[in-house]
Amino acid sequence: MPVPTFSGYRRLTKTHKLSAAGIAAAGAAALAFAVVPGSAQAEQSVPQAAQALSAKPVAEVQAAGVGKIEKDTLTEKSVQAAKQDKIDAEVKAKAEQAAKLKKAAEDMAEKKADFAAKVKAEAKAKADKERTVQAAANRSTEREAAPAAAPTPEQTYPNNLDGWIREAMSIMKKHGIPGSYEGIHRNIIRESGGNPRAINNWDINAQNGVPSKGLLQVIQPTFDTYHVEGTANDLYDPVANIVAACNYAADRYGSMDNVNSAY
Repeated sequence: MPVPTFSGYRRLTKTHKLSAAGIAAAGAAALAFAVVPGSAQAEQSVPQAAQALSAKPVAEVQAAGVGKIEKDTLTEKSVQAAKQDKIDAEVKAKAEQAAKLKKAAEDMAEKKADFAAKVKAEAKAKADKERTVQAAANRSTEREAAPAAAPTPEQTYPNNLDGWIREAMSIMKKHGIPGSYEGIHRNIIRESGGNPRAINNWDINAQNGVPSKGLLQVIQPTFDTYHVEGTANDLYDPVANIVAACNYAADRYGSMDNVNSAY
């Protein structure tokens, strides 16, 4: 049987093609019966009947086949889109999981680094403290082991003007009293000529009953006021006289070095 050649036949499914073939066969049978000798009207109606019988079902089959093809195409596209969406979702989920794992690993590494730094700092602080304690213990041991220092022998001075001035300056230094050797010596020579027993019985102080005495010609009230502890409580003592006079001069003039006449 020849294959139909109407438009759209090749796009039909197998079922549709069989239906079309059946209809065509029925039409042919009808046409064969119609060829049997009969009236002219019957001969004329057979081709028309066959044409009507075959044309309508073929059109309907053709339309149904096209619709199904379109529906199948849409369905296939929907399935493919759903599959693609699923794949995209899986890829996104994997990427998010990988990012979470990476972040967790970085956080863990940072915590480990912080912990290691803390342990190192604590160990260093402990070691420093132990070294400090050990150093202190060593110094203490060394002090205990070291022999006691021999006492410094007491300074001795000659019993003359030079010795008196030097001993007085040693005492003045301990008490923060200013005065140089030259300034003290210069004033002693002017006031008494270096005589520790010198006494002035003619000036105003003598007239008032308190004569100036000693190396630097100090009156008793001044000596009592400016006497420095550690020296003899004797106006004629050369060292005590010098120290008291320099203490008075520091209070009145800033230093014995600033005195250049009777004071």
